Amino acid sequence: MALKIILLIILVILAFPIFWLSVAKLIRKLVRFPAPAFIGRLLDSNYRRRIQPPDKFIQRSGIKEDMRVLDLGCGSGAFTTFVARAVGEKGKVYAFDIQPEMLEQLERKLSRPENKNIKNIKLIEGNAYELPFDNGSLDLVYMVTVLQEIPDRNRALHEVKRVLKPGGILAVTELFPDPDYPWKSTTIKLGKEAGFALDKVSGNFFNYTVRFKKP
Repeated sequence: MALKIILLIILVILAFPIFWLSVAKLIRKLVRFPAPAFIGRLLDSNYRRRIQPPDKFIQRSGIKEDMRVLDLGCGSGAFTTFVARAVGEKGKVYAFDIQPEMLEQLERKLSRPENKNIKNIKLIEGNAYELPFDNGSLDLVYMVTVLQEIPDRNRALHEVKRVLKPGGILAVTELFPDPDYPWKSTTIKLGKEAGFALDKVSGNFFNYTVRFKKP
């Protein structure tokens, strides 16, 4: 009897991700919208960074010193300050979001004493279809649980490709159980269809990063 109970518990645990993804994908097929601003504190929390360590995310994405980096869909800035420190004083981070309320939260975060020494972040409000950068002007663009929130993902990815330098990096990170969570194969397919070359896939089912390069 005990063995049957254990097996039942295992089956329930294994079935939950499939059930959650099925329900979430059904809902998100009907409507797509960015994460609401009122959950900004949850998105930018130490709990989140325990399950998505910034140093691991930075390493997987290929972020290095002196890079010009676009944080596309930065939200309240869960990773923005970590990336700013990683690219150093000669680097630049553009924190870009469609919601002014999210950018206001990030602005307040940057005004805290522990972040006063960060001078290389620029906040920009806009949409992913019209990025305010010259052709081939950025080294790297990253999106963390953002790509699936964009209604026309192909259009957004072509705009990302436009602003990246030849050989520039697009890093897409996804986390389960985000309601928009896509399979790795889905993310890879989207990147390739937009004309990117697959560079590296890192992580596991629950937290992965797919890295592409602009040919």
